[in-house]
Amino acid sequence: MRLKISLASKKGNYLIPFNYNHILSAIIYRKIADLDLAAKLHFSKDFKFFTFSQIYVPNWKRTDRGIISRDGKLEFYISSPNDNLIKSLVEGHLENSEVIFKGDKLLVEQIELLKKPDFSKTTGSIKMKTMSPVIARIKREVNGKLRIWDLEPGDERFYEGIQKNLINKYTAFYGDYDGDRWVKIRPDMNSARRRRIDIKGNFHRCFMMNFEMEADARLIEFTYDCGLGEKNSMGFGMVEIIDELTRIKK
Repeated sequence: MRLKISLASKKGNYLIPFNYNHILSAIIYRKIADLDLAAKLHFSKDFKFFTFSQIYVPNWKRTDRGIISRDGKLEFYISSPNDNLIKSLVEGHLENSEVIFKGDKLLVEQIELLKKPDFSKTTGSIKMKTMSPVIARIKREVNGKLRIWDLEPGDERFYEGIQKNLINKYTAFYGDYDGDRWVKIRPDMNSARRRRIDIKGNFHRCFMMNFEMEADARLIEFTYDCGLGEKNSMGFGMVEIIDELTRIKK
């Protein structure tokens, strides 16, 4: 399930910083009406099974300090395979129609539950694009110490990491997976755009891109619900379908 959240500043002409992942993450946790669920997710060291998009600003202007919404309006999306989480977020937004964004009160103008595509008709391949950048990482030795290294789409290990991460998330959520574990990601390298995102002093190198994904329909659906790659709950790897499902016979 996924939600579209539309916000508005009462002041208009509102500045949005370039690095806002931690701000949206905090808003999401505060809006979970089920406090036990919110605490469980917040303190969990395991997968949290939700993701969110970048911020979309219909009427915008770029400045050195960030993006200005000329009319104060902005929107973002939240997605999860956990229906209880989505329902609790709807309840939380209905209970209180304001959110705190970098210290300012923004009005929740609309919260919309989006219709989910029918993935049962997918027979192998689908075209998607990212709504928030994808990140895949490895540990590598640098000066005698193991460090986290962000991979790029030109590196085959980028896709190996995505496949392993996807299978691990799926089995952690559903308890088992008995299907084909082969996942093929074919990126449109002309569309790949690097992002460098700062989350409380930690910089992450990640990528927006269009791609074609070939996998078991269950894994494709889970990718749509939960996100592609790592750190989904911090606003990485949310995807959407490009046009219609592409059906390819094996």
